[in-house]
Amino acid sequence: MKHTVLFLLAGLALFVASPHFTQAQSNGGASNPSLPQGSWRFAVSGDSRNCGDVVMPAIAANVKQARPRFYWHLGDFRKISGIDEDIQHDSEYVANPLSIDAYENIAWDNFVEKQLMPFGSLPVYLSIGNHETTKPKTRDEYLVRFRQWLDVPKLRAQRLRDDPAALDPKAYYHWIEGNVDFLVLDNATPDQFDAAQLSWFEKRLDSDAANPRIRTLVVGMHEALPESISADHAMDQSPAGIESGRRVYADLLKTQNGNHKRVYVLASHSHYYMDGIFNTDYWRTHGGVLPGWIIGTAGAQRYALPAAKTDARAAETNVYGFELATVGRTGEIQFEFKRLEEPDIPASVLSRYTPAFVHWCFAENRTGGAPPPH
Repeated sequence: MKHTVLFLLAGLALFVASPHFTQAQSNGGASNPSLPQGSWRFAVSGDSRNCGDVVMPAIAANVKQARPRFYWHLGDFRKISGIDEDIQHDSEYVANPLSIDAYENIAWDNFVEKQLMPFGSLPVYLSIGNHETTKPKTRDEYLVRFRQWLDVPKLRAQRLRDDPAALDPKAYYHWIEGNVDFLVLDNATPDQFDAAQLSWFEKRLDSDAANPRIRTLVVGMHEALPESISADHAMDQSPAGIESGRRVYADLLKTQNGNHKRVYVLASHSHYYMDGIFNTDYWRTHGGVLPGWIIGTAGAQRYALPAAKTDARAAETNVYGFELATVGRTGEIQFEFKRLEEPDIPASVLSRYTPAFVHWCFAENRTGGAPPPH
C-alpha cells in the first residue's frame, strides 16, 4: 500500500511537471544569451539501463544548465532481461529484494520516476530500444505506457497534419523545430524497418524536399544504420535490418546530395560515444559518408570499442554523458559530447546509494568489470 501511494503521488507530480506540460516553458532559442542570435540547442543520449538511475539525474541537471529546447532519449530505458544493478542497490530494495516478476512490473515506472522526472518541465522525446521489446515487454505495451510522451499536443498536431486518420501514436514519428525536421525511427526489433514505416519515412522526406523552410533533417533511432563502424551491434544483425537500413541510408544521401538538405544521423545501442560512424569502406564506395554519431552513454554497461574505431573522428568508451547540439540560424548543427564524472552525481541520488555502488557505476560498469558490491 505504501508503494502504491508513493507511486500515485509521483505520477501526480510528473503530470504537473511533465516534460511536455507546456512548450512555452522551454528555455531554448534567442532567450539564451550565451548563443548567437537565432541559434538554439538540444541534447541527446541513450541506453540508461544498469546505472541509469545514478547517471540520468546528473545528465538532466547538466542538460538543464545548457538551456536546450528539449532532451531526446534514444532508447533502452531498463534492462528487463534481468534486474538493473541500480534498482538492486537502491536503498528502497536492498532490504527487500525484488523478484524478477516484481521488477518487470515496476521497471518502466522506475524509469519515469528516477530518470525522467529530474528533467522537470523540459520537453523529453523518446525513442524505442530493443530492451523495450524484450519479453515480457512489447511494442504495444510501450505505446500504452509512454503515450504521455508520444502523444503530446505538438506531436499529435504534427501527426494529424500529416494524416488526419492517424489518431493513435506510433513508435516512429516526427516534429518540426524551427527549420529542422526531427525524425524518430523504430528499429527495436529485427523486422524493422517494415514497409509501413518505410512508406511513412519516404513521404516525410518528399515533403521536406518540397518545403524550402526545412533546411535540416536530424534522424534518430536506437540501432545504427547498417555498414557503420559499429556494424557488430547494429541493424546488420538481421537481413531485414540490412536491406531496409541501407534503403533509409540511400534515401538520406539523396536528401543531402540531391535535395540539398543537411542530414545528421543519431543512434545509441552500442554503449560508447563515437563521432563519424559511417566512415567505412562500404559507404565510401556506395554513395558517400553521412554525419553520424553513437551516444549510448546514459548509464548502460560500457563496451569495448570496435577495431575500426580509428576511422571515426572521435571515440570513447567507459564514459557517461550526452551530446549537446547547437543549431545555427541556417540549420547547421555543431555537436559536442559532454562527459560526466562521479562528482556530477546529485546529492538526491547519493542519498539512495552507498558510495561504493556509485563508484562501481563509474569504475566497473563495463564488460568484464567487477560485480557490484554487496
